[in-house]
Amino acid sequence: MTDRIALYVPSLGGGGAERVMTILANSFAARGLNIDLVLAKAKGPYLKDVSNAVRVVDLGASRVLLSVPGLVRYLRRERPRAMLSALSHANVVAVWAKQLARVSTRLVLSERNTLSISIRGAREKRAWLLPWLMRHTYPKAHGVVAVSGGVADDLAATIGLPRQNVKVVYNPVVTEALVRQSHERVNHPWFELGEPPVILAVGRLTGQKDFSTLIRAFARLRAQRAARLIILGEGELRGMLEAQVAELGLVADVVLSGFIDNPFAWIRRSALFVLSSAWEGLPGTLIQAMACAVPVVSTDCPSGPMEILENGKWGRLVPVGNVEALAAAMAATLDETEHPDVAARAADFGVGQAVNGYLTALEVRW
Repeated sequence: MTDRIALYVPSLGGGGAERVMTILANSFAARGLNIDLVLAKAKGPYLKDVSNAVRVVDLGASRVLLSVPGLVRYLRRERPRAMLSALSHANVVAVWAKQLARVSTRLVLSERNTLSISIRGAREKRAWLLPWLMRHTYPKAHGVVAVSGGVADDLAATIGLPRQNVKVVYNPVVTEALVRQSHERVNHPWFELGEPPVILAVGRLTGQKDFSTLIRAFARLRAQRAARLIILGEGELRGMLEAQVAELGLVADVVLSGFIDNPFAWIRRSALFVLSSAWEGLPGTLIQAMACAVPVVSTDCPSGPMEILENGKWGRLVPVGNVEALAAAMAATLDETEHPDVAARAADFGVGQAVNGYLTALEVRW
């Protein structure tokens, strides 16, 4: 066995899990550990953010399932002391690969979403298969880490794991780089002095993020006051959301700006950040917005927002899918002259605490 630590993830696409794994890899390496970032396919916008101290291992697989042989070969060749895997389907593959490789590598699985709801919301007919596979593979790992208490509770109940076997480690969301990037210039006319307040949302354009409800709530708000809405992210629902914007007559005040390398500068210049999700694990974008010292409104979705906002202490919580409540919360927050010091709360989700938590789960001394 070597002193190498592996982090396995399908790719470095533009999602929260991929960003977190990039941060963890860089942070582990900064502590002097030998780190391999093992990717089913080395692609995605976060590749450029990987530290030179981290070795990227490309398994060259077109799908996560097809990365099993490559991951087996990697484990046999490198025999890392420990491996952290993220995303449910990749976690199942990681367990299979470790069993086939017959190595003593300590395997820890990271669960990042509310499983029961994400399965119900899945479009694939075979979605039921994943929790069945998880039920038979997760107990074979040395450890399971969830990103929030709600995710841990749901995972234990859904696949029958003892709750005490699921540890909670919050994501390493707030970094020095995030705060530094948030002060960079944004070249967009809506952020010029004298323009109406900008409401910002960030996330993949999928059903989970429920931007449809946000757009309808914004339409109500816009009928009462001048405001604008920017949604950052890409996804399969772009066409549907653009059609909704046009149907509601909001083309002049709503823009879907796509994936942005530095969303934090856009967030800092906004008057309000909104999380409209139907479900989450631990919504990193909500914490990032708070780190940028921007007022926030969020749905009280499972799981994470209630934990982050401590039952509404740091920002308004509204029911999932409730257009009227979301519009009212946005209006009330925009009307306030003083806001909670959300940046102070965001500091609880710093990199140091998360790195220590994951290294403890991996039983790695540093």
